[in-house]
Amino acid sequence: MRKHVFIIAEAGVNHNGSPALAKKLALAAKKAGADAVKFQTFKAELLASPSAQKAGYQVRTTGAADSQLAMLRKLELSHDAHYDLKAYCRKIGIEFLSSPFDMESVDFLQKMGLRTLKIPSGEITNLPLLRRIGASGRKIIISTGMATLAEAEAALKALYAAGAKKADITLLHCNTDYPTRLPDVNLLAMAAMGEKFGLKFGYSDHTEGIVVPLAAAALGASVIEKHLTLDRKMEGPDHKASLEPEGFAYMTAAVRAVEVALGSPEKKPSRSELRNAPVARKSITAALPIAKGEIFTAENIAAMRPAGGISPMLWDSVLGKKAKRDFAAGEKIRL
Repeated sequence: MRKHVFIIAEAGVNHNGSPALAKKLALAAKKAGADAVKFQTFKAELLASPSAQKAGYQVRTTGAADSQLAMLRKLELSHDAHYDLKAYCRKIGIEFLSSPFDMESVDFLQKMGLRTLKIPSGEITNLPLLRRIGASGRKIIISTGMATLAEAEAALKALYAAGAKKADITLLHCNTDYPTRLPDVNLLAMAAMGEKFGLKFGYSDHTEGIVVPLAAAALGASVIEKHLTLDRKMEGPDHKASLEPEGFAYMTAAVRAVEVALGSPEKKPSRSELRNAPVARKSITAALPIAKGEIFTAENIAAMRPAGGISPMLWDSVLGKKAKRDFAAGEKIRL
């Protein structure tokens, strides 16, 4: 059975605090072929203190005039907007997801009835939040940006101790820089983590373009997350590290093509190849005229197209035998 990669369009805060823009992002995600559109749920005052500085990429994209807290206040969506957005996603046929960044938001998303909770990279060392999500009984997707292997393991132990089941957890490799440079991707760590912890694995991407998500799909990712924006030139912290709808649709189509191409671990000729085998393969053939009673030698026989005669893999069993009849040059040898 063909593997289906679950593609998440990370709308994040690319709605810039506008519920109307959030709906447009959800619709764009649906049209681009994503399985889910994901937002971020937080209370700015619970997420960042007044002294919290912006990350370097946030300064580059939004300026240094205001604080991280001030920036986050502009990017909040109200609880009512969440319910409205979830209903809209149901209407257009795409799954609504969100990442909680504080305890109150974890409880709120559970109250909303979300089946899956996404733990963002920045919360992988937030033990109280991990415990709350681990006890939720939901499916869990956890990003590991900025984390060491030991920190990822500690987070998983916290989830398990709180009641989370291994089968319900998907571990995402991630690099938390916007945009991520290719030398920093370290994509081989994705499958290595999945194998070490015995978990489903995937990739949350912040690179430019679609090359790395396609490579992740080829390496066995079960989930791929990529930022989506309506316009990379919009003001806001994440737009420049996002794909616009046309690019996202192209990525989705390419991932689906990779799914088809991956096939199965069984090595066997395809039906199309079997049609070509008689023409492309060879038979043991008379290299020159051979008289009855003459010995077959490396000089008077050859491997030539088409197939249908004695396979050249049986070459040694033919050498030294006597011809039982005359063979014309180019004729398939029969013993």
